Amino acid sequence: MTTTPTAGRTTAVAARAMELSKIYGQGETRVVALDRVSVDFRAAEFTAIMGPSGSGKSTLMHCVAGLDTFSSGSVRIGDTELGSLKDKQLTRLRRDKIGFIFQAFNLLPTLTALENITLPMDIAGRKPDKAWLDQVIQMVGLSGRLGHRPAQLSGGQQQRVAVARALASKPEIIFGDEPTGNLDSRSGAEVLGFLRNSVRELGQTVVMVTHDPVAAAYADRVIFLADGRIVDEMYGPTAESVLDTMKQFDAKGRTS
Repeated sequence: MTTTPTAGRTTAVAARAMELSKIYGQGETRVVALDRVSVDFRAAEFTAIMGPSGSGKSTLMHCVAGLDTFSSGSVRIGDTELGSLKDKQLTRLRRDKIGFIFQAFNLLPTLTALENITLPMDIAGRKPDKAWLDQVIQMVGLSGRLGHRPAQLSGGQQQRVAVARALASKPEIIFGDEPTGNLDSRSGAEVLGFLRNSVRELGQTVVMVTHDPVAAAYADRVIFLADGRIVDEMYGPTAESVLDTMKQFDAKGRTS
């Protein structure tokens, strides 16, 4: 069931894929991971990407985020065409315009929470916007933990640090790949709440790959992939509506 966006929703586009294909191998080993996918990720919107295992959801995110190459088509982050960038330019774009949150927290154990949060900007030689940084830290509830190293933090607190790190540089878009996959349900709900609030309160743009209908329900929109293609889209998702749609894919898979 495809639902349409509500009136007044922003039309600015933070990232766009056009006719995007990703093919692995040749001949009998040829695998089409993405098959001419076209999709917009609108600014100040939280989008979840879902689909059965092998549907291409992580491949789509990695290609749009500049973490993987694509076989044909085009990807834009804002006004920048990724296919035209050299390696150093692509690295700079990922550093300056994109935030990342992964299933693994990817924190440096010798640094404090605050040092981990500001690390990308420190590497780039940029000073953080203190007012923005304070707002982000307050939102994710880390004010009392900034001097702690990762080993002194719970898994949920470590992922809060990762969320704050992704937000701290005011990126144009944040990509999350199963960001709650290593968390218990309570910590996962907290992190998802922070991501949703970053969209609603800070105007951030978030794109998240997940297999969890409960996680997808935090998003404004869910796009569904199957066999490397977008096959459905839903606005205002609930865990139940997302689960029902995923069950349809499972049923089709069993009968095909």
